[in-house]
Amino acid sequence: MYTTLISAQDLAKQIDQPHTVILDCRHDLMDLSAGQAAYDCAHLPGARFAHLDQQLSGSKMSPDGKFRGRHPLPDENEFIQNLRAWGIDNATQVIAYDAHGGMFAARLWWLLRWVGHSSVAVLDGGLPAWIALGLSVTDKLPEVVRGDITAKPSLVAQVNVAEVLANLATATRSLVDARAPDRYRGENESIDPVGGHIPGARNRFFKDNLQADGRFKGAQQLRTEWLDMVPDVSRSIMQCGSGVTACHNLLALEVAGLSGAALYPGSWSEWCAESVRPVMRGQDA
Repeated sequence: MYTTLISAQDLAKQIDQPHTVILDCRHDLMDLSAGQAAYDCAHLPGARFAHLDQQLSGSKMSPDGKFRGRHPLPDENEFIQNLRAWGIDNATQVIAYDAHGGMFAARLWWLLRWVGHSSVAVLDGGLPAWIALGLSVTDKLPEVVRGDITAKPSLVAQVNVAEVLANLATATRSLVDARAPDRYRGENESIDPVGGHIPGARNRFFKDNLQADGRFKGAQQLRTEWLDMVPDVSRSIMQCGSGVTACHNLLALEVAGLSGAALYPGSWSEWCAESVRPVMRGQDA
C-alpha cells in the first residue's frame, strides 16, 4: 500500500493491477480548460481525469452567503459519488499525478485522506518522470466499472477561519503559507488583488519541497528543513492561496514522518475577503 509517494518505476509494475486507479489532476489556474485538453491529448494508461474546480472543490459561497475561498472543500457526499464514478472502492490503491510537481495531485491525496481512505499516493515527479523513463501514454479513454467506496473517519485535521482568527491572540499554533514568496509579501496583485499574508504566518513555498528534477526531496532532508521552521508540527496550520498547494506541504510533512498539521481550506482567498481581518505585508511574519 502506497500512502504518500510512488515512483514511476513502481507504478509501471502495478499499473495494470485491478485495484489500482490513476487520476490525472493536471490544471492551469489561468486556463481552466487546459487540464482536460492535456488529458484528452495524452495521459497515463487507464487514467481518469479529475478537475480541480469541478470535482476537487465545492461551492465558493456558504449557505449563509459568505465567501469560502476560491477552492473550498467539496461536499463530502458529492466527492464520494465522484470517487465511485472513477471506479474507486474501499480496497483501491489510488495514484494521483499532474505535471506541476504535485501541486494539484496533492489536493486529491489530501481529500481522499479527508474521507478516510489511506491507500492514496502521488506519482513522484508526475508525468515528466513517467515520460523520462520512456513509459507509454495514450489518448484512449478507460472503461470504468463504478466503485462503492464509503466515507470513513477522517485521517486529517482542518481548521476554519474563526480558529485562525482566534489563534492571532493565543499564538498557540504556527501558521505556514505555501504561496510563492512574492505573493506572500504582497507583491503580486495580478493573482492576489489584496496582497500580503495572515499575521504570524511564515513562508514555505511548496516548491521548496522538491529537487531540481521535480521529485520530492528525501525524507530526512524534508524532516530537517521542516523542523527548523516548525518545531512542533502537530500544532501547526498549513495554508496557501486557496487551500490547494498547502496540501503539498502536508504531503511533504507526511513523507518526512511528521504528522498532525492541519489544513486551513479557505486560506488567503477567504481570509482577505473581509477587510476586518488583519493583513501583513513584506517578509516579516
